[in-house]
Amino acid sequence: MTVKRNVQKGFTLIELMIVVAIIGILAAVAIPQYQNYVIKSRIANAMSAVDAFKTAVAVCIQERGGNPAGCSIGGAGIEMPTFNATREVTAVGVTNGTITATLRADVGAGNGTADAQLVFTPTANADGSTVTWGLAGTNVTNAAVTAMIAKNNVPTTTTTTTGGTTGGTTGGTTGGTTGG
Repeated sequence: MTVKRNVQKGFTLIELMIVVAIIGILAAVAIPQYQNYVIKSRIANAMSAVDAFKTAVAVCIQERGGNPAGCSIGGAGIEMPTFNATREVTAVGVTNGTITATLRADVGAGNGTADAQLVFTPTANADGSTVTWGLAGTNVTNAAVTAMIAKNNVPTTTTTTTGGTTGGTTGGTTGGTTGG
């Protein structure tokens, strides 16, 4: 006498539903983290896009004995680099040493209605031999970007803007110290 066994082949419906639920939970956590990572990398690229301007302004401040007045694009005797738009930054302006980088709307830093900007403010020591950079944001509403701005500053004062709080501070050191 032969006994036939009914061998199960494949997965039951409940097993498949559990797998789908696990994948859904993982996706719900991973997708926002990935989006924050992408935005942070874009902001890092934007911050590095102004490095040449930071160097030029630091040299200008040092040559003027620590005074940033006149360290502007088009300033007399000032060698400022030429800016070419990048995937993250549409324009860079320099006025009396303060560098403003205007971000593209698709970078994801702001709310899309106003241009988000990164503002780099120089601070020279007493004899002008060392320049440190403060970083703040204007119209920055993305939490990941605000955290990144705050991370790149030594807290001294908190600033707010019409687009929301920057979460950042002015003062501190961003990009290190220039000079010797």
